[in-house]
Amino acid sequence: MQCLIDQVMPNMSTLPSQSSPRMGEFIAMMALMTSLVAMSIDLMLPALSSIGHELGAPHANANQLVVTMVFVGLAIGQLLYGPLSDSIGRKAAIYLGFTVFIIGSALTIIAINFPMMLAGRLLQGLGVAGPRVVSMALIRDRFSGRAMARVMSFIMVVFIIVPIVAPAVGQAILLVAAWRMLFVTLLVLGIVSLLWFGLRQPETLPAAQRTPLSPQRIGRAFRAVVSHPIALGYTLMAGVISAILQSYLSSAQQIFQEQYALGTLFPLFFAGNALAIGLASFVNGRLVMRYGMRSLIGNALLVLIGLTLTLAGIAVVTHGQPSLWVLMAALMPSFFCLGILFGNMNAMAMEPLGHVAGTGAAVVGSLSTFVAIPIATIIGQAYNGTIIPLALGFAVLALSAFGLMRWADGRQHRVVDPESVA
Repeated sequence: MQCLIDQVMPNMSTLPSQSSPRMGEFIAMMALMTSLVAMSIDLMLPALSSIGHELGAPHANANQLVVTMVFVGLAIGQLLYGPLSDSIGRKAAIYLGFTVFIIGSALTIIAINFPMMLAGRLLQGLGVAGPRVVSMALIRDRFSGRAMARVMSFIMVVFIIVPIVAPAVGQAILLVAAWRMLFVTLLVLGIVSLLWFGLRQPETLPAAQRTPLSPQRIGRAFRAVVSHPIALGYTLMAGVISAILQSYLSSAQQIFQEQYALGTLFPLFFAGNALAIGLASFVNGRLVMRYGMRSLIGNALLVLIGLTLTLAGIAVVTHGQPSLWVLMAALMPSFFCLGILFGNMNAMAMEPLGHVAGTGAAVVGSLSTFVAIPIATIIGQAYNGTIIPLALGFAVLALSAFGLMRWADGRQHRVVDPESVA
């Protein structure tokens, strides 16, 4: 593998005089690489109906698969690239990911039918998982402690901002060009990121510290996750909560642009909900030190349950056609709750996995995404011109997440202290 990479990109992995970029450049480079995930998902949301119409999608709800296939690729890639980078090096693994992403982007640009588009989107998701996952390992190689926290905080700002602005960028492109230019934009971003990374960032994992690629390591991490009630419960819970976000992402274009006829104003309302998640991420950093993860998760879930049950009731009473402002009044605080939940759930799932931390994180991320995909697809495909399927789906998923939390905490209590259970 390394020989192949060196042949394809000979001047990027073997530059003897290559030195580490300065902090500002490094942060910008990593931020661009990690933001490709959000750009790949959100940039073309305003164009979903146009893509499906031109490429012959069988029905309007099938357009949602243009989003779903990226998540499928990400789920597979999360499990692949981490162990691969430990074996062949960070740069080679990232090169591989970028190569797959570029091939997928090219396929979406020249797509002549809907299955070809979906294949390209699958490759985009599979490819972009490489720079997204391995960049975290690369940051850990180079920094630790407060320095690592500082780098991650700057990158997180970009990671939060991109989903807010990406649909607006996509809408702006559509005002002057056809939808294929969206994928050209992704292709250009991928090539620029690859060249920048290859020319400026040296390898951070020396050959002497690499470990052979072993399916057994993934197997051990998987067994560790499924055998521990906290790891399993909170991983499944993360999947259920992620299904809320995925089903929204799949349906948002139809709801805002078609049901509510917002047209080019769609990115503005989408940004409001994305901003709520971003704000929660900032607030959570302070709250978690004061109240702890379990308390925040429990309270956020209770509020989310109340909001989603209220929205479901309103949806049924209004026959799925509440006013736009009523919908936003329910969605924005709901997404604030999601922002509180995401980081804390993953941290709780990882808490018992210190002995397999790296591969364990890959398993948790991949498994939760695989749980979310079919659930979100069912909810999204049930869209019928009203918000009823989405609202009912949100409420059921919020209640299910609360049940999983109670199950995990209850099982852990019995494991730790069997005599305390009556």
